[in-house]
Formats: sequence, structure tokens, C-alpha cells
Amino acid sequence: MNQSFQELIKHKFPDLSRGQKKVAEFLVNFMEKGSLYTAGQIGKEAGVSETTVIRLAYALGLNGFSDLQELMRKEWLSSAESKESPSKLAADATAEEKKPFSEWLSPVDEKELSQTVDALIKSDQVYIGGFRESHTAAYWLYYKMNQLRNHVLLSFPTGFLLETLCNLTSASTVVVFSLPRYTKEALEVAQQAKKQGAKVIAITDRRLSPVGQIADITLLAGTTEHILSLLALSQIVISSMQKRDEKTAGKRQEHLEKLYAEQGIFLE
Repeated sequence: MNQSFQELIKHKFPDLSRGQKKVAEFLVNFMEKGSLYTAGQIGKEAGVSETTVIRLAYALGLNGFSDLQELMRKEWLSSAESKESPSKLAADATAEEKKPFSEWLSPVDEKELSQTVDALIKSDQVYIGGFRESHTAAYWLYYKMNQLRNHVLLSFPTGFLLETLCNLTSASTVVVFSLPRYTKEALEVAQQAKKQGAKVIAITDRRLSPVGQIADITLLAGTTEHILSLLALSQIVISSMQKRDEKTAGKRQEHLEKLYAEQGIFLE
């Protein structure tokens, strides 16, 4: 057989029974256990019968469980060997990716974070502005916040509608992502929000950045060289909102889950 264990599972997966799919997912995620455990032990871990594990082997076109385990064992050993001797390029890339992790969240001020969460929960509406490279993080925050509360709006990647901004009130909050190279759109959104009395929260690299100078609250990103720094900071804001307003967030998420189920949005 020319197919690897993982390729075989992927190819046959749609045709497997529900129980066989549970075994297949367990084996893919825990190949070491699958290579060493008996069929009975695998079935217990996957929550199915020993017979289901054996039937999976036949469903995959193999001669029995021993063939399945041998195929898994070869792939697991091959994978283990490759992990022990990674290429220098891969090792260097991994080290470079891990490097900024400890720096990302160090500047976050607990008091400012608390003020931010309070404003985002109590505002009549939240407008999120992020332009060009910052739009990715702005969209993520917009999407996640929509799962927790209503009346959340988002800018375009390269601009905004004055017709949307004119609806801002003194009870509104505007979140603006502003990182080097600073865009004029970010500053203009913040300035317009201030004119209308809205609270401005800047997510930026320094307190005296163009938007930071006029913001009511400033959250500092640990590094501006990686989009994940913005996502990490946004995740802390979302998690804090969930904990602070658990009841409201829970009701909205429950309602969304019903809509998802009715529309068949998610496959599982």
C-alpha cells in the first residue's frame, strides 16, 4: 500500500461509521498510543467497543487490526525521527516565531484594561477601526465581540463611512488600532469620535503615537512587528469581557448557537 496512515484515514473518513470516525480521530491525534495499545485499550480511550476498532481496519481496506497498527507504527516512528533532527531552516524559523511571545503582553496595564472592558460592555455601540495591516486584528476583535454584545461596527480596510460615524454618541466607544506606519484614517476616526463625545480606546505601540495622544484609554501592544501581538491583546480584552459580563454574554452566545444550528452553519 502506497498511502500513508494519515492519507488513508483522510481518504476513507467520509465513508466511516460514527464510531469508526471516533476511533480514526483518536488514532490520528494519538498515533503513539495507537501504535502501542491493544484494540481494546484503543476502544476504551475512544469511547467505543473493541469490535469497532477492528472493523475500522477492514473499512480502511486492510486485512485486520495488526495491519492497521503496523501502518501506524511505521508512520509514528518516521515522524518521531524527523522531530529529533529538524532542518536548520525549520529550527531557526521556530525560534524566531517564539522569540516575541514573552514581550507581547508585558505592557498591558491592569487598570486601563479594566476601564476598557467596562467601556466596551456599557457603551450603546462599539465602532472598531483598523486600516491596512491592522485591519486583520480589527476584524478579529469585531467578530469575537459580536458574539458577546450587539451594536458592534467595523471600518473598511482602507477607509470609513462618515454616515456611520455620525451615529456615534457620548455613550459610544471607538477602538482604534494604530501602529507604524501610522495611517491618517486611524487618526481621523479618533478625531471624529472625540468631536462627538465618544470614548476613544487606542491599541497602539506607544502612548504618544498620533492616536495615543488623543485617546481616553491606551492599550500598548508588546511588539508591533507581529500581527499576533495584536491578536493576543485582543484575546485578553474578549476574555475579560466574557468574565466581567458572563450572564449577558452567555445569553447572546446561547441565542447564536440556536441560529447556527438552524442554519447548519457548522458541520460538527
